[in-house]
Amino acid sequence: MMAGVETHWTEFGRGPRGALLIHCSLAHGGSWAGVARRLSERLAMRAFDLPGHGRSADWGGETELQGLSAEIAASLAAEMGGGAPVDVIGHSFGATVGLRLALERPELVRSLTLIEPVFFALALADQPGLDTAFEGDTRAITAGLASGDHAAAARAFTALWGDGTEWDTIPEPQQRRLADQMHLIAGSGPALYEDAGGMLRPGRIEAIACPVLLMEGGASPAIIPAILDGIAARLPQAERVVVEGAGHMLPITHPEPVAEAIGALLSRS
Repeated sequence: MMAGVETHWTEFGRGPRGALLIHCSLAHGGSWAGVARRLSERLAMRAFDLPGHGRSADWGGETELQGLSAEIAASLAAEMGGGAPVDVIGHSFGATVGLRLALERPELVRSLTLIEPVFFALALADQPGLDTAFEGDTRAITAGLASGDHAAAARAFTALWGDGTEWDTIPEPQQRRLADQMHLIAGSGPALYEDAGGMLRPGRIEAIACPVLLMEGGASPAIIPAILDGIAARLPQAERVVVEGAGHMLPITHPEPVAEAIGALLSRS
């Protein structure tokens, strides 16, 4: 039980440093296997299932989802580190959770790796001209959620943010599972679009003092480099890595260059 939520996690590696891995929406902790295998000699990793994902308990909507996830992450990081900070590695929604953890509990974070953080509010605040194009990219997801057609929303979501797998080739049980999880996508909205965690308050991101790695795929949706531009502007000391040919799911599709970049960060911190 972490932050009042039955939480499942997977452990990887036996390295000398502790690391907390935070997966993307609609995935689970096991999705880090390819990256973790390549870092197993350097890190002792714990990859937990976010609420409503994998084998963790579902999210009931009573609390703000990103904030709850950050509380779980803080509990795990404190337990793992035994008082020492840990390396925090997050992907997509999980990267926004990692960012919030670093802001709210900086003493727990030794280094911070943000892989394609979907902090839309940041990009749209810095570059309001992106709004129309981004609304077009996400219109089918929004329409499916609004109408209650979660299967249509899941189809559109995986088309935009997935690994390129065609919806019709996904087995029906998995399609149903993805559709059932779309309430989590809706639940992440207040944090990702409205900055429910107040991360954009002046000076908050700028105050991060630990080493930071920003990663993106070269073929990812256009909003992603805009988000990383915004973080980099606030954290000019951050390292930035682009994995050419990769899309949003680069920890799964391109684990080797992702692990290589994280390994380089570990060597510097």
